[in-house]
Amino acid sequence: MSYDEFESEFERRLYSDRQEKLNRIADLGQQKYPNTFAPPADHPLTTIAKIRAQYDTWIGEQFDATRVPIAVAGRIMAIRQQGKAGFATLQQEGARLQIYVRKDAVGDPAFELYKLLDLGDHIGVTGYLFRTRTNELTIHVETITFLAKALLALPEKYHGLSDIELRYRQRYVDLFMNGVLNETTAAGAAPAEGATEGAAEPPKAQEIRVRDVFVKRAAVLRAMRRFFDARGYIEVETPMMQPIAGGAMARPFTTHHNALDIDLFLRIAPELYLKRLVVGGFDRVYEINRNFRNEGISTQHNPEFTMLEFYQAYANYKDLIELTKELIQFVAKEVNGTTICHFNGYEIDLAKWETLTMREAIIKWWPKEAGPAPQLGDLANLNSFKPFVEVLRTHFAQEHKRLGAERENIHNTFLARPEATEMDMPDERAKIKAITDLMVIVDTNSWTLKRALDNYDGKVYATVFEMLAEEHLIQPTIIYEFPLAVSPLSKQKPDEPDWVERFEFYIGGFELGNAFSELNDPEEQFRRFKEQLEQHERGDEEAHQMDVDYVRALAYGLPPTAGEGIGIDRLTMILTGARSIRDVILFPLLRPQAATGSR
Repeated sequence: MSYDEFESEFERRLYSDRQEKLNRIADLGQQKYPNTFAPPADHPLTTIAKIRAQYDTWIGEQFDATRVPIAVAGRIMAIRQQGKAGFATLQQEGARLQIYVRKDAVGDPAFELYKLLDLGDHIGVTGYLFRTRTNELTIHVETITFLAKALLALPEKYHGLSDIELRYRQRYVDLFMNGVLNETTAAGAAPAEGATEGAAEPPKAQEIRVRDVFVKRAAVLRAMRRFFDARGYIEVETPMMQPIAGGAMARPFTTHHNALDIDLFLRIAPELYLKRLVVGGFDRVYEINRNFRNEGISTQHNPEFTMLEFYQAYANYKDLIELTKELIQFVAKEVNGTTICHFNGYEIDLAKWETLTMREAIIKWWPKEAGPAPQLGDLANLNSFKPFVEVLRTHFAQEHKRLGAERENIHNTFLARPEATEMDMPDERAKIKAITDLMVIVDTNSWTLKRALDNYDGKVYATVFEMLAEEHLIQPTIIYEFPLAVSPLSKQKPDEPDWVERFEFYIGGFELGNAFSELNDPEEQFRRFKEQLEQHERGDEEAHQMDVDYVRALAYGLPPTAGEGIGIDRLTMILTGARSIRDVILFPLLRPQAATGSR
């Protein structure tokens, strides 16, 4: 079977040429695809990163006095031949190192092999370290072993894989093309020694390496496990396929098990199973695993995402507020060495937190244009808050109308100019687009408030909070006390039964975590599940389903417990400065790609 999907006839010919080279390499006595690289015992196999860590500070005289035998394998990212010698750059595990190949040192067959190598090929070499005239750390090659041929050509330039969607689709190329900083410079006499036309050029030092994002993501997970293991938590695994989609208010993915002939759901949260474990006597448990929600895709949402979820018996949401602050600071220091990070143009200090109730946040970010902000007493109940919501909706409707007039004015002013055309107005077009985008948001807010007013209940508090406050929560912020209507699994406040002991924390303008004191009254839980069923019957696809077995578990006695879920992907975004969740997921979900090329 041969690969036959190509963008062009030129790409097809390149593929064919490389297949021919592979056959010629085999004629030289090399295996086409050997299963290992086994250098002789006097040349210990190592990695490029270890070589650089140990020998980057050595000067040329040290290598002259002490020959350092080396064996290493890697991918060729740059190659150049000049007569009977040549330079190449090997890349391995995010590090690069130059090699120098001389015909009289490696022999005729090995040099013929060298001439058949292409960018992207994998080879193993043995030799010794030295420094070139330009002081570049280099391996003087004595033997070459062919390991694998790149039959598809690498992108012509370093930014040849700059198309964002293509980088997501071909993450394997993105990782080795966009994953290494400049660790090798010129070799020999020329500044571009070791390079060839079409070779991959290393990025600027200030750029974030895509590889580093995922190395840091792994470090986030390690740090979290250390944090919880040190505090006596037990890591567990709960079902990914569940007969009832529970633990959160979200639309699930469905599947079917043929042998049992039952429908199952990919889990939207592990919450109800983890709390069953607390009932069973696991007082401190945590799980790091995938959740699946059949919802939209955005810079902050992917249908498949990774969550940390943990539960602690004999604790409440206030205990978790302090634990959360400790956790985020610990992870930041473990991953970045500091609590200072930079995200979307902001410097954020993860050691400094603000704490507000949801109602206080609504008051703080109430738009001045909408009139006087409500006071806490006005938010005490729905009757007193409703007039303010009506005013807010009117404000959004007026703002939408004002923006439309502003957009029309910019357009008409430009068109009034002599011989004006659409193509001559890049600045105006940019302004019009920005206003149009804002109009969509404002109109959506107005429509959302109308819908909330049509079915006026406690959810309206959360709706107003999201549209007014969330975007302002750049620095670490705890928002606590949520309405009961959006918290079916939370324990009510003793003095305000319409509000629950719940908090979310925000960084960078979006939510990263959600926690609450767990409802442990089985009768109350059953009642709330019934209310959710009624909402589901009225068309709310995100309403929580009835889980009778979970109610049964509560009837055996769930101690006072606090639990929390934290989005690993979003936290990684904050710690790496990535602006999209797709940048921190190795293989994010994408729309199907249209067929191209020949088949």
